[in-house]
Amino acid sequence: MSVVLNDQRWQVRAACRGPQIKIFFPPSHFERKSDKRERERRAKLICQTCSVKNDCLNYALQIGEQHGIWGGLNETERRQIIPSIQ
Repeated sequence: MSVVLNDQRWQVRAACRGPQIKIFFPPSHFERKSDKRERERRAKLICQTCSVKNDCLNYALQIGEQHGIWGGLNETERRQIIPSIQ
């Protein structure tokens, strides 16, 4: 198992832990663009207060996470940082 996957202690300090976690990922049903923007805005507000925001973003970039808000960025924003994420 990789070091990235073994060292996830930062996750217990994440501001997104708990029932609000669902706003960080798209729903299983159709989501209107305006609803997506609002959901992501709310998630990013939580990220702004998070003490492990950088750890979260680094983790998502290292594993190539393709869905959700991680470290305050959505999948499109993460692809702009590392174009190889698809």
